[in-house]
Amino acid sequence: MSSFKKQKTDSGKERVVLAYSGGLDTSVILKWLSEKGYDVICFCANVGQQGEDFTAVKNKALACGAIECICTDLRSEFVKEYVFESIKCNALYEGRYLLGTSIARPCIAKEQIRIAREFGAKFVSHGATGKGNDQVRFEMCAQSLAPDIVTIAPWRDPEFIESFKGRKDLLAYCTKYSIPVDAKPKANYSIDENLYHTSYESGMLEDAMTSPDESMFKMTTDPRKAPEAGEKVRIEFLKGVPVKITTLKDGVSKTDPLEIFLYANEVAGRNGVGRIDIVENRFVGIKSRGVYETPGGTLLREAHLDLEGITMDREVKRISETMSLEFSRLCYNGFWFAPEMDLVRNTLQYAQKDVEGSVEIDLYKGNVFITGRESIKSLYSADLASMDIEGGGADFDYQPADSQGFIRINSVRLKVYSALQKKLNGGK
Repeated sequence: MSSFKKQKTDSGKERVVLAYSGGLDTSVILKWLSEKGYDVICFCANVGQQGEDFTAVKNKALACGAIECICTDLRSEFVKEYVFESIKCNALYEGRYLLGTSIARPCIAKEQIRIAREFGAKFVSHGATGKGNDQVRFEMCAQSLAPDIVTIAPWRDPEFIESFKGRKDLLAYCTKYSIPVDAKPKANYSIDENLYHTSYESGMLEDAMTSPDESMFKMTTDPRKAPEAGEKVRIEFLKGVPVKITTLKDGVSKTDPLEIFLYANEVAGRNGVGRIDIVENRFVGIKSRGVYETPGGTLLREAHLDLEGITMDREVKRISETMSLEFSRLCYNGFWFAPEMDLVRNTLQYAQKDVEGSVEIDLYKGNVFITGRESIKSLYSADLASMDIEGGGADFDYQPADSQGFIRINSVRLKVYSALQKKLNGGK
């Protein structure tokens, strides 16, 4: 246990917990906060970033002046409480974006606040810009969880902005204070990644007509170069949550939540599933172009949607779809811990009580083809749906002739509307 926990520093300085990545911006912010008189505790969240050396990140933070650096492995929590929650809710923002960055922010913010409480810090800080969504997400979550803790946002601080007008100023500051800088050439775009997705934006991608480089993709094979044979998988669900994934050719299965998702990423990714290139509407009112890879999320969401088709009542499904849209909007805008989100999540949780069964899928060159589904709670009846069995069999009293009255009653309002329009148009 750290000697700093629940103790005041000898210096009497205020403490701030900084969400730290080890990159250029947050390394400069770390030193800047130290120079402003704070004792800085760095927090690095492991949400599945590929190839991250957390030991190196911690060492860099301490070398740059942090009094402590906490690296927390949040991968299992992230999958069980955020990723699977989003899949269960069929989350999709503006009909296209699977919310990979959005769902990670409340997971990270919750741990940041926990650390602030543990260390007696009155402040938290982040490196999000003043034009993006993340500043809103981090701070809305922090305010919901700990309204007494104040957020320091350097990229909205006039003094900080005046001092650092671009990358050149940041690098000069690093030179002045001997802050180590990655010598590798910086990519002409920014990357945010976790085990759910990888996103690419800014730089060259700000031109909406500039195609992304194939070399940038980390999680997915180019669909045109994916295996010709494709791959068959089975996904099993209980109460809307994935509980097992099996590749049918080799019989490999995973049942641990984290392993299920990582394997879904692996299988879908090698078959080119989950790439999109979109322009979306940020909460702050700016349109943003983003390129995303979400292989496992795409696979599991498609399977879940299909299983709902045979297990969920029609009217429950209709209401759930409106709740899903609201879940996606609230998540994207940073209201994960808001009371209205609790209402939406609890409603959708109830709707998932009978979403149980399995779905079989063909993955082929970027496509997800559903080939079959089954459930002990299925509402689907082949006899009732059959055109060859009158009445739907012995268990159902469905007479095709009844449809005549059904159609007549449902068309009454249409006839009334048509008559009114004719009258308004002079009988034409």
